[in-house]
Amino acid sequence: MTFITNKRKIINDPVYGFISIPGDLIYDIVGHPWFQRLRNIKQLCLTSFVYPGANHSRFQHCLGALYLMETALATLKSKNVEISDMEEEAALVAILLHDIGHGPFSHALETSLINGIDHEALSLLLMERMNETFSGRLDLAIEIFKGTYNRRFLHELIAGQMDMDRLDYLKRDSFFTGVIEGSVGSDRIIRMLNVVDGRLVIDEKGIYSVEKFLIARRLMYWQVYMHKTVLSSESLLENVLARAKELAMKGIDLYATPALRFFLYNNIGPEELENRGVFTPGLIAANFTRLDDSDILSSAKYWADHDDPVLADLAGRLISRNLLAVELQNRPFPEDRIEELREKARVMMKIDQQISRYYIFTDSISNLTYAPDAPEVRILLKNGKTAGIREVSDMFDHDLLSEKVTKYFLCYPKELR
Repeated sequence: MTFITNKRKIINDPVYGFISIPGDLIYDIVGHPWFQRLRNIKQLCLTSFVYPGANHSRFQHCLGALYLMETALATLKSKNVEISDMEEEAALVAILLHDIGHGPFSHALETSLINGIDHEALSLLLMERMNETFSGRLDLAIEIFKGTYNRRFLHELIAGQMDMDRLDYLKRDSFFTGVIEGSVGSDRIIRMLNVVDGRLVIDEKGIYSVEKFLIARRLMYWQVYMHKTVLSSESLLENVLARAKELAMKGIDLYATPALRFFLYNNIGPEELENRGVFTPGLIAANFTRLDDSDILSSAKYWADHDDPVLADLAGRLISRNLLAVELQNRPFPEDRIEELREKARVMMKIDQQISRYYIFTDSISNLTYAPDAPEVRILLKNGKTAGIREVSDMFDHDLLSEKVTKYFLCYPKELR
């Protein structure tokens, strides 16, 4: 007896309702182990320490972005924008896989265990490896993802200032955190999409929805993504991994899952992705795709009982949510303030200057709501001409949205207060 797999699936999404899987290739990609791994990677890292509902995954986000892309392409086709079936499928694949290169807890792995490789480069690596499995059927999707395909608007739907990635993560993150200020009218914005001279534009009557999107993005960054407690918790996680890496490089034995051990005990850099290093891109991909949040958490639980007192203390603080205190201000912290804390740590915690860097540190965060040097959002005016959003929006009479805002934070143990 021959069994035929039904690949026309419907997924019930809490944000958009029912999402359909449009086609056999998309179905097969969703079922691929490397994509399924995204179920076990939180979209918002440790933001659940502040907003307990923020436990949604990269898997959910990618499916949401897929849904928005399908809606956007249907809208453009209804406005007589020619998009072939091959281009439509490739754009859907590209948005579905745009985050496949994210590691455990999103960006923590990039800063602590991998040197100079961002998740975009890893996404491209994994897409190219998957393309071999799918016999070259991802060729066009990779071109669109890289921005090398001659129809630029398809790339802008994936990586522009108002792409489907941003539209979904703002709406989804707002939903799961309960921060209603971040909710955006994605359906309204998508209905206003159009294409002029090969570039993505917004119909003039959608300008207020664009303004609302920009404001929502600004508020979400300060209230959620750059919340001071989120900064403290993610910095602590990075320092746990940094200390583990330091011990591993000294040959000290640490508990770790096999995939995590590979990155702890080896120095991985951009040369590996270019096949110029010790390890091949295939080996990097094989180990990276076995990593998810559970590798870090399970290892941290063991490290909380490690003989190294620094690693044990840092890991214990992370597991029990005993976070570092954090101060946030608009100017750099004076060096004498930092030295005062280090001296207190030396006396009260018996730690020296070298170890204190894991506990006492300062850094900066920046938020740029609208990047003036990036390809700008274009508005299609009623007279058929196009203009940049800054030319037609009253919001840009002030520099609030187009100027980078930088804030500085200082972390230290609460017992030093």
